[in-house]
Amino acid sequence: MMLRVRSRDGLERVSIDSPQITVSQLKTLIQSQLQIPVQNQTLSTNQNLLLAKTPADLLKFTDMSNPSTPLSALNLSHGSIVFLTYDGERTVSGPTFHPAGSFGRKMTMDDLIAKQMRVTRQENPHCELVSFDRDCANGFQHYVNETLAFAVKRAGFMYGTVSDEGKVEVDFIYEPPQLGTEENLAILRNPDEEKFVEAIAVGLGMTKVGFIFTQTISQDKKDYTLSNREVLQAAEFHAESGLKEWVTAVVKLEVNEEGAADVHFEAFQMSDTCIKLFKEGWFETDIAQDADPKLSKMKKDVVVGVKDTREVDNDFFLVVVKIFDHQGPLTSTFAVENRNTPVTMRALKNHLDRTKSLPFVKRISDFHLLLLLARFLDLSSDVPALAECVQRQTAVPEGYQLLIESLASA
Repeated sequence: MMLRVRSRDGLERVSIDSPQITVSQLKTLIQSQLQIPVQNQTLSTNQNLLLAKTPADLLKFTDMSNPSTPLSALNLSHGSIVFLTYDGERTVSGPTFHPAGSFGRKMTMDDLIAKQMRVTRQENPHCELVSFDRDCANGFQHYVNETLAFAVKRAGFMYGTVSDEGKVEVDFIYEPPQLGTEENLAILRNPDEEKFVEAIAVGLGMTKVGFIFTQTISQDKKDYTLSNREVLQAAEFHAESGLKEWVTAVVKLEVNEEGAADVHFEAFQMSDTCIKLFKEGWFETDIAQDADPKLSKMKKDVVVGVKDTREVDNDFFLVVVKIFDHQGPLTSTFAVENRNTPVTMRALKNHLDRTKSLPFVKRISDFHLLLLLARFLDLSSDVPALAECVQRQTAVPEGYQLLIESLASA
């Protein structure tokens, strides 16, 4: 049986005899297999352990503080992740060493540049935390869980606000046209539709703040946090955004010991080094079918630790972000764009009928509904004006109300 142990050094594996062993016995195994003394270890099933900065912070993580607690009582089974922080330093074995500038080989300019391109772990994100509107997050996970059954990948762009302190709030998720399979995800960008989305966001006082995607059930059996393809896609959208607080969120299904399925959200930022490498074209973008998914390949050597290599563990590019939730200003009950079932005017009529007891502005306070209406409005004036009514929760002008009701009756 194997447990995955995630620390500041990345994701490592520890072999254990059975889930009946205790926390104390697990610490002994970590000491023998990962060379971290028992007395230096703090363990938890909560990923926020990796964000702890002080001894007082560590005391908040008590789920694995009792040395006699069996792992089975913590719902830990084969392949589960345990988070570890420890005092002191250790040497971690890295990828195969490819010498640059060895005796008998002439140093090139590329070698000299690579000597200066160091890949190190970034401890702190630029984003203080990310908070998801409960309804929009639930609407996304409910679809991928109940309809897609986490069998194929799905994604969306997150929109919301960024505070001066770096707090990101996500209030709606736009799902672009896409083609997802068990392992791959192609985003089929629609520039015209994205113009409507941006116009609505402007009216709502929001902006694009991140990218969210799912991992399939088959991926949960693999030994990585993000695959090399996912790192490339996440880095592409982060680099495109130009937003230092940009968040990448992952939604996945984990099966616990009782066989029940739990949906998990995780949030990261791609490190500054990752984005720099992506922008400068260091990543190999043609990924072989048999390539190790937990490693990203570079076109030239980079320095990881004290070694030159062209293979970097994907975890080096990830910076953990704390997750919170909130109740935002929008609802998320209207049919969502670009899913299996096309959104029609019948959906608009049903929605308006269902909400007729509410003020009209409340009835249209749904991004997905506004996106449907935007196709029939002027992009530069009507779309942001209607969205601004929603943002301010002011009365919708009679002309817009008549137009919307006539569209629903068409």
